[in-house]
Amino acid sequence: MDWLDPNHAQIIGYAGSTLIALSMLMNNIWRLRWINLVGASTMGLYGFLIGEIPVLALNLFITSVDIFYLNQLSRKKDIFTTLPFPDENYPYLRRFLEFHAQDIAKYQPDFSLERVENPKGFFILRNMLSVGLFVYEERDETLLVHLDYSIPDYRDLKNAYFAYVDQRQGFLDSGFTHYRATGKSSAHSRYLRRLGFRQSASDPSQLERPI
Repeated sequence: MDWLDPNHAQIIGYAGSTLIALSMLMNNIWRLRWINLVGASTMGLYGFLIGEIPVLALNLFITSVDIFYLNQLSRKKDIFTTLPFPDENYPYLRRFLEFHAQDIAKYQPDFSLERVENPKGFFILRNMLSVGLFVYEERDETLLVHLDYSIPDYRDLKNAYFAYVDQRQGFLDSGFTHYRATGKSSAHSRYLRRLGFRQSASDPSQLERPI
């Protein structure tokens, strides 16, 4: 295939434009930078193929900026901690759930704090910002996870690692052996499976993983 042919070069141009436009729709800054990087690189190639130096130069600059900020993001050290909520009537808990209600319903439509008999859990603080909420219930040796939520700008699995791995020893010391959760939405089910959850042998409607 002759990529110097104007028709073939146009395909590359359309692909680059589509990726750049798609990057503008990303809430997560990490995804935005990566998709924008690929889009700008593609557009730079397009500029080179058609001999348009301004297009090439602009997109090489954008590519360099994306690489710089991705490098900064990868080297950034986040400080995580928990903020336990004392009970289901904790005012900040109620306000947080109210503010993020629509987004929570999109990913975990089965969650309702009122249906949890004895809710326990904590807010995930990342650099002292409240970026997530982890709500569970104790069932014998199982932690039944009713809500595992991260706000849109911080969905990069670091919150999940902190909740499920960094808190692991405390849960084990308390006598728990398994996490169990439901994946009512396809997005949340995929997320849980990425974390190592598998279909429960005792209840096929739920997913579980060892602590």
